Formats: sequence, C-alpha cells, structure tokens
Amino acid sequence: MYGTVWIVATPLGNLGDFSPRARQTLETADVVLAEDTRRAGHLLQLAGIGGKRLLSLHEHNEDARIADVLELLGQGLQVAVVSDAGTPLIADPGYRLVAACRKAGVPVVPVPGPCAPIAALMASGLPPYPFVFLGFLPRKAGEAKALLGTYASVPATLVFFERKNRVSATLALASEILGEREFCLARELTKKHEQFIYGRLGQA
Repeated sequence: MYGTVWIVATPLGNLGDFSPRARQTLETADVVLAEDTRRAGHLLQLAGIGGKRLLSLHEHNEDARIADVLELLGQGLQVAVVSDAGTPLIADPGYRLVAACRKAGVPVVPVPGPCAPIAALMASGLPPYPFVFLGFLPRKAGEAKALLGTYASVPATLVFFERKNRVSATLALASEILGEREFCLARELTKKHEQFIYGRLGQA
C-alpha cells in the first residue's frame, strides 16, 4: 500500500492563516518536501512542529526527486509538499511529482488554504471571473510580449507574478499589448506592509 501525498497550503506571511488541517497534516507527515528546506524548517519551528525529515523539491531537482519520493511512498510513508509560501504547484514546483504519483496510483490529497493569486484577485476590484493565471512572466521582453499577446483578445482578468525591479517595464509592455486596461498591483500580501496600487495601463 502506498502512502499519501498531501499538497499543503501554508501562510503567505500571516501565521494566523495557518489552518488547523494544514498544521495537523504537517504534524503527522513522515516527510516534508519543500522548495526551500530552511524556510520550511523555520515555518515548522514557528508552528511548534519539530522532528520532521525535510527534503528539497525545487525546479532544478524535481525530475530526479520523483523516484526517491515514490520509494518513500512505497514504504507507506506520508509525504507532505509545501512551497515557500501559499499553495504548492501554483507557479511553484510539484506538478511533475503529482502527475507521476497519479500515474502510479498514489493517492494525492489537497489541503487548501492561502493562495497569492486568489488573494490578490479578491481585493483587486477587477472582475474575478473569468481569470487566467500566467505564473511568472518570461524574463525576455519578446517572450513576455508573445505571451501577453496570446491573451490580448481574451475577455478575462490576467493574473501574473512579476519581480519588483521589472514592474515598470512590464506595465509599459502590458500597455503596448493590452491597451488601457485597469490594473492592480498587489504586494506583501497578508503582511504588515500589504499594499494595493490601482490604475490604468498607459497612465501608470
């Protein structure tokens, strides 16, 4: 009998958003797969959860890690997956692992909770549906332009992540491709300096 893979959402920044079910799942897990084991260890420490075996699972080792995880699951161990913050797999590693587990017949259970794109959408004042989540925009301007162009005529709110040092250039690029749409920048979600900035593309 295989163990179970638990996909566990963790707080974006406010520990008050750590659900009782997420805590219980991490307390009972035999192994915790984390994008950054140091950050995960710190979170577990703050939550009063100790003695966990932590293994890294990030974009550079996910494929190589799958066989190891399947072996642990084959021993009947319970495996929890967390990201640095929020919901795993949403612009974070884990998709290939989950796909492999589904293919192998391993139970995969979501433990939902905080999710940055949804939190931003909730308070943005933009139409909440339909929406399209694009993850992180490509670093190269040409690739970012092509991606935005794909959705330029789609009547949906576009949600994506961007690095703070690229925001100005990305807003200018979005204005060029998407026209004068309304936009909302959300930063430091659930934290002390949470901020929402509203405007219209081309007038930022």
